[in-house]
Amino acid sequence: MNQEKIITATIAFVKEELKNAEGGHDWFHIERVFKNAILISKEENVDVFVVSLAALLHDIADPKFHNGDETIGPKIANDFLKNQNVEPTIIKHVVDIINNISFKNSFENTKANFNSKELEVVQDADRLDAIGAIGIARCFNYGGFKNRALYDPEIIPNLNMTKEKYKNSSAPTINHFYEKLLLLKDKMNTTSGKKIAAERHLFMETFLKQFYEEWNGVK
Repeated sequence: MNQEKIITATIAFVKEELKNAEGGHDWFHIERVFKNAILISKEENVDVFVVSLAALLHDIADPKFHNGDETIGPKIANDFLKNQNVEPTIIKHVVDIINNISFKNSFENTKANFNSKELEVVQDADRLDAIGAIGIARCFNYGGFKNRALYDPEIIPNLNMTKEKYKNSSAPTINHFYEKLLLLKDKMNTTSGKKIAAERHLFMETFLKQFYEEWNGVK
């Protein structure tokens, strides 16, 4: 099994599959997560091949763009890797990561069902792309894609959501900072992930302070 050849084929496959994707969930998102995952892997005892495949395939069919269906992405990844003659144990590990990586799964105790160091690395890499400057850009890009309000002072963030309420939320974009983005710093798994997240978290807090000052005409 030529791992380098499989990674190259996976990159080409993902680029093609996501060529018309929404800007926050396109190939460039995948590329950033892939690079972050490799970076974090340098400080962790993990199978870098599994990490690479999972990072590249983790959003191959994001449920948000497939009527909430969480089975499509794992199936596409499974079928693709089978066609690449990847070992069954590796395929299973990659698919398990895809099934458990999402923030919405944190509303449930999914770690009781599956966990691995590779999942922790890819999950951190994915979450890092949801915070900081790029996280802010992605958040507003998706809000615009869904035609959501930027902010509504009368709609309070829901800090006690279930998985289903989170999936079906149509709240203003600013609410998403409190319902997800600002929570991610304390959900990081790895030492490297925690360090990078802390810096990006501070940037988001600075952004929100500026946002409210401008909204309220303070400056």
